[in-house]
Amino acid sequence: MLIRLVRLPLSPAHVADFLQLFRQAESRIRQQPGCQHLELWQDADHPHTYCTYSHWHDAAALDAYRRSALFGEVWPATKQLLASPAQAFSVVRVAEGA
Repeated sequence: MLIRLVRLPLSPAHVADFLQLFRQAESRIRQQPGCQHLELWQDADHPHTYCTYSHWHDAAALDAYRRSALFGEVWPATKQLLASPAQAFSVVRVAEGA
């Protein structure tokens, strides 16, 4: 499983627009092949910063989503709402005892 975190520093004036965009897209993102989980988090210290937290079957599933029409719709709209560039990274769990 691949875990994807995307930190989104939003312009304060665009928070409501982002939340509406996310709510309109979240069920469709969850239905993408290989998406196992999706959550939206708000930074406790920076209330205009949100993070998406998602689980993907593997890197290929995430890459397929990133090439999808849905991503091509959601990501450009999201980028327009940012105050500074997003930070995205993927991680995997470390096996116990490793």
